Amino acid sequence: MSLKDKYAIVGIGYTPQGRLPGRTSLGFHLEACANAIADAGLKKDDIDGLICYRAFPGTADEGMVTPYLVAQRLGIAPTYMSQDANCSRSHIQHAIGALEAGFCNTVVISYGHNAASSDSMTRMLMEMHPDDAAFGNFGAAAGYALAARRAMHEFVTGPETWKHIAVGQRKWANLNPAAQMHSRPMSFENYRNSRPLIDPFTLFDACLTTDGGRAVVITSAQRARDLKHHPAYIMGIGQHNPSVEPSRSTFMAGPTGAKKASQAALRMADISLSDIDACEIYDCFTYTVEITLQDYGFFGPGEGKDWFQDGTIEPGGRMPVNTSGGLLSEAYFMGLTPLSEAAMQLMGRCERRQLGPTTGTKSPEIIIASDNGGILQTHTCTVLRR
Repeated sequence: MSLKDKYAIVGIGYTPQGRLPGRTSLGFHLEACANAIADAGLKKDDIDGLICYRAFPGTADEGMVTPYLVAQRLGIAPTYMSQDANCSRSHIQHAIGALEAGFCNTVVISYGHNAASSDSMTRMLMEMHPDDAAFGNFGAAAGYALAARRAMHEFVTGPETWKHIAVGQRKWANLNPAAQMHSRPMSFENYRNSRPLIDPFTLFDACLTTDGGRAVVITSAQRARDLKHHPAYIMGIGQHNPSVEPSRSTFMAGPTGAKKASQAALRMADISLSDIDACEIYDCFTYTVEITLQDYGFFGPGEGKDWFQDGTIEPGGRMPVNTSGGLLSEAYFMGLTPLSEAAMQLMGRCERRQLGPTTGTKSPEIIIASDNGGILQTHTCTVLRR
């Protein structure tokens, strides 16, 4: 039995985003959820499923945020609730699985974090691999740097490839008034001169840290037809979890979990890569975009530099990528940044950055979106259509 086109994203919730001192992670979850429910044209009593992205270490002013707490403060009593363990990326599968099993009828997936104005993100990253600190390896950035450095050895890649990703996504952010980097253009020279972060990455290779929240509402395609917006239908989903710690992995230069996840998603959707009009890729680092697109099959190992040339992913390009600015230039809401943008584009609600005549690109019918967790240890691929 195929799940193709049986479920759809029907509402998206945004909050203010950037650096917003005095706000709590719980507050961002609640605002994002409430806005997503209203955006779908629903009431809170219509929501019987709640899935929250991972909990972060509590701050002095706020304890751990759980789905139970979010549900309590929203005033809902879901028949299905879940929160991912560690950094897994199974939220879409959980939502569709719960809907398919009949455990609930309408699910909200939410993320909220005061990451920019608290130390909870830093503490979480430092706690991921505490023993590695003895070797000078601190947090996720070091893990992805190892992957990128290995890729530079395995095939021809590096800053001359990654500059096209950083600059291309910034051009999309410059069209997005909500993006953190909306008013800050970037040139190749800016990229080359950005301060070192951790070899081989510089500051502009790394994603933003953001205060804010994001949420999406998912329900059946049948119900979606009666709601407020034209829905974004879920054609296919796939997941793969290599799971191995980076220091023991054999996949640092690929193939990562993206390869099998995308194959499964495209197989369910019954399409090929040639049918894809745009990509919304989890981009914690520029290299993550390259290796994901490579493993999806858009180009072969070592071919990224040529593929990204001449504005491929930019406004006016032949394969737009991360049209909100992505994690690099819009805001960091884990996999909800790319997923919500894919849905918004397919709903035709992106104004100045809308794919089609406005940005000199093809009007989108099918968009592929990714979510990635750990250090390339878990990957989800979702194919959506108009």
